[in-house]
Amino acid sequence: MNSMTVGIDLAKNCFEVAVADEHYRIQQRQRLTRSRFVKFIGNLPQCLVVMEACGSAHYWARVLQGQGHEVKLLPAQHVRAYVRRNKTDAADAAALIEASRCEEIKAVPVKSCDQQGMQQLHRIREQFKQTRNARVNLLRGMLREYGIDVPKGIQRGQVVIREALECADNGVPDVVRPYIETLLQEMRGLQEQMATVEESLAALAREDAVVQRQLRNPGVGLITATAFRASVVDMQRFDSGRQFSNWLGLTAKEHSSGEKRRLGSISKHGDVYLRTLLVHGARSALRAATAAHKRGKPLDRLRTWALQTQARVGHNKATVALANKLARIIWATWKYERTFDGNWGLRSAQAAVAIPGATA
Repeated sequence: MNSMTVGIDLAKNCFEVAVADEHYRIQQRQRLTRSRFVKFIGNLPQCLVVMEACGSAHYWARVLQGQGHEVKLLPAQHVRAYVRRNKTDAADAAALIEASRCEEIKAVPVKSCDQQGMQQLHRIREQFKQTRNARVNLLRGMLREYGIDVPKGIQRGQVVIREALECADNGVPDVVRPYIETLLQEMRGLQEQMATVEESLAALAREDAVVQRQLRNPGVGLITATAFRASVVDMQRFDSGRQFSNWLGLTAKEHSSGEKRRLGSISKHGDVYLRTLLVHGARSALRAATAAHKRGKPLDRLRTWALQTQARVGHNKATVALANKLARIIWATWKYERTFDGNWGLRSAQAAVAIPGATA
């Protein structure tokens, strides 16, 4: 393989290319249109190609890998630190070459077409959900002007809106009623579309052993399991559960100096969508543990810890703390290919104590 390094600043129609030698000194710069860029990579000798993990990056990475190149996709926020002076396309391409020299910056795995398809299903479903929520909020605000209070929740809200539409003497003008009916039908259609997307995700999940294993974890359902499968791709790149939790933004921000260590709230770095799903899953698991405790059912070590944390710091903080735990559980069950065990640490400690006694 050639020892040169090629940094490519991707775009829709205008691509900036910087070619460096084995000493990372830039020898050539080109600004190419899309058609000329395709010809350029077709004539490129096998080498290291560095790009930001941005829109269309995974497609071009698959194309370049198919031609025998070594491809590194670097996180955009880490490349930004290597941009000198003003931001330009040429400066971005040069920054990619400099960032590729840093071994601490871990490359983003290249997604396959199937993995990107699973991720796009989540994006489509989220758009349907946001549009549906926007419609019900619009109707909630409209009907409030006529003294009609629509409760929170999609299902309950639609029931009250339908009742208000059928009532003839509640003050809602006749000129508005047909449009309320139109919005209700649109919301019903959006919910059906969301259900269709979930069916497609379920079909993909049945064929994926990783997703099936994650579905056995507490607080992890179909949406969360498939979202993590599509976004993480390869769990082996995370050395520890804490590193994975930090990647999700669920560890504390730190501002320390000398002998003073200051820990704040969670950093909220990483993918907002994944973190939101995990927090909602933790909230569901915490409520289920509370209900099981009230009914007198036995609790495993994880659920007992969650309830104790809730009693000590409150429901919301305990939810985020449990989400942090669930992230580490996802890492462990995925990386080591084992099913969830709520008493894992306790049984490991008992086994460690039992072994010396048996030998004695």
